[in-house]
Amino acid sequence: MAEDAILGFLQANDEISDSREFAAGIGIEHTELENVIKSLSGFEIVNAKDFKKDNYVLSEEGILYAAEGSPEVFFFLTVPTEGISLADLKAKLDAKVFSIGSSWAKKNNWIEIAKGYVTRKVEVVEDKVKILLKRVEDGKVVDANDAADLLKRKLIVKQTWRGYTLRKGPKYVLKRKKAATDLTREHLQKGDWKDLEFKEYNLNAQVQPLQIGYLQPLLEVREEIQNIFLQMGFEEMPTNNFVESSFWNFDALFQPQQHPARDSHDTFFLKAPSSTKYLPEDYVERVKRVHEAGGYGSKGYGYDWKREEADKNLLRTHTTAVSTRMLYMLAQKKPFTPKRYYSIDRVFRNEAVDRTHLAEFHQIEGLICDHGLTLGDLIGVLEDFFSRLGMSKLRFKPAYNPYTEPSMEIFSYHEGLKKWVEVGNSGMFRPEMLLPMGLPEDVNVIAWGLSLERPTMILYGIDNIRDLFGPKVDFNLIKGNPLCRLGLQ
Repeated sequence: MAEDAILGFLQANDEISDSREFAAGIGIEHTELENVIKSLSGFEIVNAKDFKKDNYVLSEEGILYAAEGSPEVFFFLTVPTEGISLADLKAKLDAKVFSIGSSWAKKNNWIEIAKGYVTRKVEVVEDKVKILLKRVEDGKVVDANDAADLLKRKLIVKQTWRGYTLRKGPKYVLKRKKAATDLTREHLQKGDWKDLEFKEYNLNAQVQPLQIGYLQPLLEVREEIQNIFLQMGFEEMPTNNFVESSFWNFDALFQPQQHPARDSHDTFFLKAPSSTKYLPEDYVERVKRVHEAGGYGSKGYGYDWKREEADKNLLRTHTTAVSTRMLYMLAQKKPFTPKRYYSIDRVFRNEAVDRTHLAEFHQIEGLICDHGLTLGDLIGVLEDFFSRLGMSKLRFKPAYNPYTEPSMEIFSYHEGLKKWVEVGNSGMFRPEMLLPMGLPEDVNVIAWGLSLERPTMILYGIDNIRDLFGPKVDFNLIKGNPLCRLGLQ
């Protein structure tokens, strides 16, 4: 119906100037007519030019005023010619009418209020607001200043609608043939395919997006860093045990039992099972001895080492607990074989959650165990590793760790921030940690670690760690992220 009406009208007329008025004239919704216009325009049967128009409609309050009159006129008419007290007038009127009506009647200079008494200043008033609202209701044009006043009083609402001006197109026909979309068996049998008009293929049409999975940014960066370790000849350590004993997490690293990191406000201890059932007893005894009395050139800590503290289970606070296990296992194999190990996995700290801290995060750790390693070897490996991450400007600062000596904090120059930022920690494992394991005396271990979250946040421009990891991550962030490519050399 709508299509026939458009084509028939254009057959006898030059144009349809306003599609909305046309839709109202033939008794259909404009949205229905709009769909027909788009179809006809797509086949160049008509030329459609869209336009926008602003019009006004009455608000709920405006509809009330258009029907019953404005509050200011109602207020004025309630004031008798001899005047009335403000209290008596207020008793006669609705509170809203009194409030609005008194304000506008006074503003229009219709009344005077003095010493609690209201009197008229004019004899007759015109309800201009009602007249203007009736004009808007009838679709008539109102002055711009009057419309602005009505908008301020929220008596009318501005609406913007879209319409079309239509003219004949280059392929105009009074009745268009329905284009066939498929060549069927029946068409071939009847031979009518020769007379059919087929719909053209739109080779530029958008196809349905493929439903595929997307890598989380942390996993992308993790894979890139893992590839760097593999290129440097490292092998991955098994990090599947989130639960560790305090022995492997602290004691075997020559970290004293009084250390603040072992307090419950820094570490998550397990209630069940609360303690481990197996530790290598001969190794435990050597660790106990070096804590209490020293050895291997050390004085130890000189305290009463408690087995029950070492047996406590916890959520590992660093992946160095895994490194300790691996080095102990390596020490049991004879003869000694140099190794390069790495790990990237979750660790847990009892920390307050904020923009840069979570109770769990990912730690990257690398270590090399070999004869005669020195601090110079550590610095050379770090420069190689971080240059592959795209960080070629490094600085090192002396630091303290219970299980490494010497220890160094690693700083890299951030081109975006124009300053040096800390990117990791490093050091050489102490003899008090290595020799009780059974490693040869000339074997040293150099190691370093950093978080996975910090470089990921820098790479992806994320300033809140909760937008990267956890339940608040936006899937669109993951879906729209670019591929991760670190500065490989």
